[in-house]
Amino acid sequence: MEEQKFVNVRKDEYNLKQFVKKTFGKGKVSRVKIEYTPVGEKIIISTHRPGLIIGKSGESIAKLTEVLKKSFKMENPHVDINEIKYPEFDAQIIADEIALLLERFGSMRFKSISYKMLMRIKKAGALGCEIKTSGKLPSDRAKSWRFAFGYLKKTGDCSKVVDRAMSVAETKQGVIGIKVAILAPDAKIHDKIELNEDLLNQIKRNAAFTEEVVVVKKSKKKKIIK
Repeated sequence: MEEQKFVNVRKDEYNLKQFVKKTFGKGKVSRVKIEYTPVGEKIIISTHRPGLIIGKSGESIAKLTEVLKKSFKMENPHVDINEIKYPEFDAQIIADEIALLLERFGSMRFKSISYKMLMRIKKAGALGCEIKTSGKLPSDRAKSWRFAFGYLKKTGDCSKVVDRAMSVAETKQGVIGIKVAILAPDAKIHDKIELNEDLLNQIKRNAAFTEEVVVVKKSKKKKIIK
């Protein structure tokens, strides 16, 4: 019974998140987080356009609160807005923007759209980025294309700092899937090595020591041969 309750709670959370994203439209909401407090439920909406989410005098927030009470049976929901200052480093926003551009201009321009978005992320200062598009692009057969630059971890603990997201574009030619992975400039990379003067001096000392060892070994071999 406990397992079933846990599954039902997760289902309700997923439905709520999808409802919030559909309410405000694609490309406006990055992620929705739900926190349970003694006072009530706290819904945190991450967006780079807080004005559109809040509405005039908070009308959109008030309507959303009423819907959460009636449709999702929340007693005291409280909606908070988390503003994303650098949308170029948010994978979900970038994936949704690519999907909107493909729906607007068609799948024939998927290369130019992907390259322009990649350059935009690079100029913003990201350490690495990968954009994958899959679908009928633009041939009858489904294909997948990859656009990437920089450093991007895919396995291990270091891969957890990479922001990943996916979106779907519904075009006339068919459905196109978009996957985006971005490594922000402020991400903490565990295996990153920074070259400074102390490290360079240590490398020089180690190199000099190995050369001395090699010279000593060679001299010993010459004595044994004689």
